[in-house]
Order: sequence, then C-alpha cells, then structure tokens
Amino acid sequence: MNNFEGKSIIFFDGVCNLCNSSVNFIIKHDKKKQFLFASLQSDAAKEILLQYNSKKINLDSIVLLDNGKLYEKSTAALRISKHLNNGLFLLYIFIIIPTFIRDYLYNYIAKNRYKWYGKKDSCMIPTIDLKSRFLES
Repeated sequence: MNNFEGKSIIFFDGVCNLCNSSVNFIIKHDKKKQFLFASLQSDAAKEILLQYNSKKINLDSIVLLDNGKLYEKSTAALRISKHLNNGLFLLYIFIIIPTFIRDYLYNYIAKNRYKWYGKKDSCMIPTIDLKSRFLES
C-alpha cells in the first residue's frame, strides 16, 4: 500500500455536484494540505477500503480515513471541519448532537443531492496543481 503517513483520505461520490463542490471547498480551506481525496468509484478507493473490515460503504456517504479509522456521514464531515481554517473548525462542536439526529439530516440531503445539485456523467478530473492530492489506480 502507498505511504499516506500524516495524511487523511476523504472518499466522496465522484459524480455528485454537491460532493465535488464540497471537495473544492475543503481544498480551499485545507491550508496544511492534510487531506488526500479519492472518489468512491475509483479503483484506489476500492483497494484501500477493502483493507478495513467494515460494513459496505455506500456511494451516498462521505467517508474519512483518519489515523487508520473510518468515519462516515455527519461524523466524517464534522471531523473534516475540525482541520479546516478560517474558523470552520468551530463546526466540530456539533459533534455533541447525537449521531442518529445528525445522520438523519445528512441522509435527507444525500437522498436528494442529485435532484437538488445535479450529477456528472463521470468523476471530476483534478487540475494539474491538485493532481498530487487525488489518489488514482
């Protein structure tokens, strides 16, 4: 496996416009370049996620691999926010809300994301400057 030491990996739905916008937002506010990215449709994501004995990961969920542990849905989003600049780390306070409440809202948005934000025919292609932050395989 590749060496991702000191980095966290964000797995996202590569054809979802909302997800792609979220990735671009994270990149903009990740001044320490802590995060790497892989679409859930990619071979790289499948290869990495197979190493973890967890339930099946759905394409409607953001997944964070941080220090060898997987986080999904609202927990992943809040843990990501904890590492962002410009006061966005303050969003992490919402982790005190019970997961079933946070994930209810998350699931509602995920269920409607294509209808509200649209869908691409293929996964996003990163610019040359960002290519090193995206995992391929």
